[in-house]
Amino acid sequence: MITDARPDGRRWMGVGQSSTTESRTAAAQAARAALTGAEPKLLIVFSAIEHDPTHVRAGVRDVVGDDVPVIGCTTRGEIAPGGATDGTVVVAALGGPGFAATVAAAEDVTGRQRDAGVELGRSVTEIPGLPHRVLLLLTDGLVREQEQILRGCYSVLGASVPLFGGSGADGWRMKQAYLIAGDRVLTNAVVTATIHSEAPLSVGVRHGFRTVGEPMIVTGSRDGRIQTVDDRPALDVYLERLGAPPEAYTDKDACVRFVLPRPLGLQRRNGVDARNVSTQIDLDDRSLGGGGNFDHGGLVWAMTGDEQSILAATDAACQEALAGLGDHEPVGLLTISCAALRAVLDDDAVQRDKARLAKWAESAPFAGFYAYGEIARARGIHGFHNQTLAVLALG
Repeated sequence: MITDARPDGRRWMGVGQSSTTESRTAAAQAARAALTGAEPKLLIVFSAIEHDPTHVRAGVRDVVGDDVPVIGCTTRGEIAPGGATDGTVVVAALGGPGFAATVAAAEDVTGRQRDAGVELGRSVTEIPGLPHRVLLLLTDGLVREQEQILRGCYSVLGASVPLFGGSGADGWRMKQAYLIAGDRVLTNAVVTATIHSEAPLSVGVRHGFRTVGEPMIVTGSRDGRIQTVDDRPALDVYLERLGAPPEAYTDKDACVRFVLPRPLGLQRRNGVDARNVSTQIDLDDRSLGGGGNFDHGGLVWAMTGDEQSILAATDAACQEALAGLGDHEPVGLLTISCAALRAVLDDDAVQRDKARLAKWAESAPFAGFYAYGEIARARGIHGFHNQTLAVLALG
């Protein structure tokens, strides 16, 4: 599949997607389709976990050789103008003299998440004539405490460079996600691309969930899990607040099904973030979590949402990102959506969600994936999200 770029002689973005089952062939087809202009500067690969990442990497290299930077990750689903799909390879390409990209990777990040973020922050350079920058991060979605990676980046970059990206996924298997960094396939790592542009780059992010009842205080937390809220077992208080059915208290599968579309809200300075807490449920110690930080003494809420609220959030995230371009028309959008949202939206609703993206993109191409966490920081220190849509608009 080929999508039209919107070139202005200086900058372009193209998107290719292949549903071919042979991994190397699919990657080559998608990469070839994405190259809609001259001077490619960066290829970003989103690949279903069913594909062999080593063969995907090789297929992309068959098309662009060794000179063009390539990063990528495995997914819980791929996003492209043809709609949201599973089992495909999507490639987004950026090019033209008005773009440049520099890439980096940090390995063995578990236990040193903040230090890894510092390393990646120090990799960000400046290029004369290209004043606008954004740091695109793709992380291993099974690494915990990913906020620390972003805090490490922020400690170096401050507010001068927006952060955008997502956590690589493995089709909800929760066993192993993979990252592509040039000619290597990595795990327990973070790969980045600093995108430099002569035109604005703008980040937007929204979730579509609303709080239920009064806030609760985190009175016990450890390793991305909440043990107690209001000095009671966290899981029990959460289930009570949302009126869970009896089986959710005793059956793990029933509990996960109930929790997945109902995030926990986390108090931030600019509002309440949604945080997926379905991946670390313990019926024995009555704790729950999703790998993100929950600070002792912090405020949390039970949350709920529906198709309409999530579609409205898609509109708001796109609108925010595009507004940041000012008078510039977008040459393309990169979009990262949460894998957990697919528990709220049925297949038809997922396609309606992508139709909203297409409406905002108009004739510009867009590409992305369903992630285990979304990264979007344009203001403040916090930038790791769950159950949101994050959008990067490229002017």
